[in-house]
Amino acid sequence: MLANLTVYLITSAARLITGARALWLGCTPLPVQRLYFANHSSHGDFVLLWASLPQPLRKRTRPVAGADYWAKPGIRDFLIRKVFNGVLIDRQRSEGQGSPLQPILEAVAQGDSLIFFPEGTRNLGDEPLMPFRSGLYHLAAANPDVELVPVWIANLNRVMPKGRALPLPLLCTLSFGEPLHLHADESKQAFLERASQALLTLAPKDA
Repeated sequence: MLANLTVYLITSAARLITGARALWLGCTPLPVQRLYFANHSSHGDFVLLWASLPQPLRKRTRPVAGADYWAKPGIRDFLIRKVFNGVLIDRQRSEGQGSPLQPILEAVAQGDSLIFFPEGTRNLGDEPLMPFRSGLYHLAAANPDVELVPVWIANLNRVMPKGRALPLPLLCTLSFGEPLHLHADESKQAFLERASQALLTLAPKDA
């Protein structure tokens, strides 16, 4: 009950504060298994992306999030586990402790769709995108039938800039592009460059 009420409050607040618009440019919001991969400049990115999905898609879509930030006793832990049903990964795992992608692979095997940030961490620099880490490639290789949908999140870092208590009155847009798949014999570097370019193509010219 509390989790359902929290979902309603979060989705309503996200739309009210950001005026978020979902632009389905390269695909439509169908109930198929997808991995939505997006640029990452704010802790609110996955919240906004998740809230922008139609309710039937939200129910089957889980954000991938760092355990170091979200798995702490209190409100964060409640939100990520009970509200968003997030997939927590250990970004500080040392070698020999297994693959950090294992929880993601298990979620995909269960039929879940995911929200994923291939840069691996928030981009606080001037470049629109940081180099992608290899996780997206390995997920694509292990799950050739899952659609990889690029999503460009525009203006959220301007609506809620670091150090500001109140949001600025700017509209956010989420542009959903054409699904990607790993090509046969495509190298990791070539695939990551193609995925990165697919995201950049969706970015506004002033992004």
